[in-house]
Amino acid sequence: MEKCSHGQEIRTTKRDEKEKKELMNRLKRIEGQVRGIQKMIEDDRYCVDILIQMSAIQAALKKVGFQLLERHTNHCVREAIEAGTGDEAIKELMEVFKQFSK
Repeated sequence: MEKCSHGQEIRTTKRDEKEKKELMNRLKRIEGQVRGIQKMIEDDRYCVDILIQMSAIQAALKKVGFQLLERHTNHCVREAIEAGTGDEAIKELMEVFKQFSK
């Protein structure tokens, strides 16, 4: 584990370059969509048009979240179960599910 500037431990997960690139590209597209909404508001665009764009952003973020959740389950949780520390990993995963489904 690494430590941040405040001395706290930071948990990390190694991802291959393809996965990182895919996630970063998705997030950059979402970032562009958010900037687009800012411009729509500046331009006094119709509320419904803005709300539709916001819905698209929420869907895109959810898709990234599910991708990360799937990877976490298939790699991190599986490894914890195989190492005999699965109970804690499953408990953590369930907390993430609760948070994610809000």
